[in-house]
This record gives sequence, structure tokens and C-alpha cells, in this order.
Amino acid sequence: MTYHAKVIAGGKIVIPADLRREMGIMDGDSVTLERNADGITLRRDDPAAALARIRESMKGYSVDQFLRERRLDWGE
Repeated sequence: MTYHAKVIAGGKIVIPADLRREMGIMDGDSVTLERNADGITLRRDDPAAALARIRESMKGYSVDQFLRERRLDWGE
């Protein structure tokens, strides 16, 4: 289904109520906008899913590696 949203003052986007209900977006919730080749993708932030994405991106990255990089940044 296609929805249309309006950009209002300050660059705010009004998401249609039907779509908010369908996606479970409530007042005060955070959403993520990603620019891609076709335009913009809107995703409701799910803390568990966000944590899983972060953990996946950090696989193979050790604390020792992190500290080595910071020491280089600090000039040690």
C-alpha cells in the first residue's frame, strides 16, 4: 500500500495515522530513516533489533583491538 506524508515547518514529517497504527508507532517512539538508491526507508526502532545489529557489526572486534586503536589516537 502507498501512503503519502506531508513535510511541515522545521522539516517534520507527518506519518499517516493508519501507517503508524499498522507499524505500531506511538507518540514519543523513535524511527530510523535510511537513504538508499530508491529513496528513503523508514523503520520503527526496536531496541532489541538495534542491539542485535550493533552486536553483529562488532563481531571479531576485541577490546584489545579497540584499546590499541585508542592508544594510537591518543599518541601513545
